[in-house]
This record gives sequence, structure tokens and C-alpha cells, in this order.
Amino acid sequence: MESQTIKVNINGRAYSLVAGRDFEVTETLSTVLRERLGFTGVRVSCNQGACGACTILLNGRSVLSCMMLAVEADGCDITTIEGLPADDPIIKAFAEEADPGYGTAMQCGFCTPGFVLETKALLAENPHPTREEIREGLSGHVCRCGVYQGIEHAVEKVSKAISEEGK
Repeated sequence: MESQTIKVNINGRAYSLVAGRDFEVTETLSTVLRERLGFTGVRVSCNQGACGACTILLNGRSVLSCMMLAVEADGCDITTIEGLPADDPIIKAFAEEADPGYGTAMQCGFCTPGFVLETKALLAENPHPTREEIREGLSGHVCRCGVYQGIEHAVEKVSKAISEEGK
């Protein structure tokens, strides 16, 4: 029996992974990214697709990496939080959010990578979302610290900043 090889680009770097050597065909993408390749920004909490912590960008679209097998990513471009530059405006907005009445967008930080990548996908699709569209777009994510108002406000601010930069 011939070994299955998958080829993926992760954060701009090409990987060729061989089943049985680099991963098992039954492993989820989140397990391979986190445990096999060391992308620890991919968080795994529920492992059932209910919390959003494992969110990555797959060909530019947000996906729950715990809900797909690694073999399904063959030929795809993957972005994890490690693939975003430190000065990314979304990361900056989350890190700097502390406005009175809204609070912080980050407390313990466990959920932050998933929220940031989901926000990136949301704003790529809808650069000027309403508060309701932000809530809907991020509704698959759980923040155990409950800083949802700060997160929503950070997304509003970064949306506005991006649109002002484009003018």
C-alpha cells in the first residue's frame, strides 16, 4: 500500500506530509497543526466545533480545524495566527481595545486567535459590518472570560480604521 502524501502551504511555507510518518490519516487538521507541526496558536477546547478556538483560514475562508481531517486540506493554503504579522490591524485592535464602557477585547487570550482569524475572514467578506453582522459573524466563538463587548468594539474600530486607510 502506498503512503498518502498531502501538500499544504501553511503561513506561506510549503509542507509535504506523509501519512504514517508525519501524521495519521484519522487525525484532525487541528491536531496536525498544533501537535505535529507546532502551531500552538491553533487552540483546541471543545474538539466538537462548538467554540471556535481552532479557527484557521483555509484558502482565505474561516474553518474549524477540529472538524476536518488533515487529509482534506491537501492542496490548500492555511493561515494560522502565527502567519499574521505582529502589526496586523486586527491584532492591534484587539490588543489595544480598552475603551470605557466596552472593556478589553482580550483577557486570558485563549480565544483570541480564533476571534482574530474569524474577524479577518468577516472583514474580507464584509469590510463595513453592522454591530448585528459582527455578532452574527462571530457567533460561533466562545469567550469564557465574557469580553464580547470589547471584541465587538475592536472589530468596529478596525473596520473603521481599515476603511479610512483605503480612502
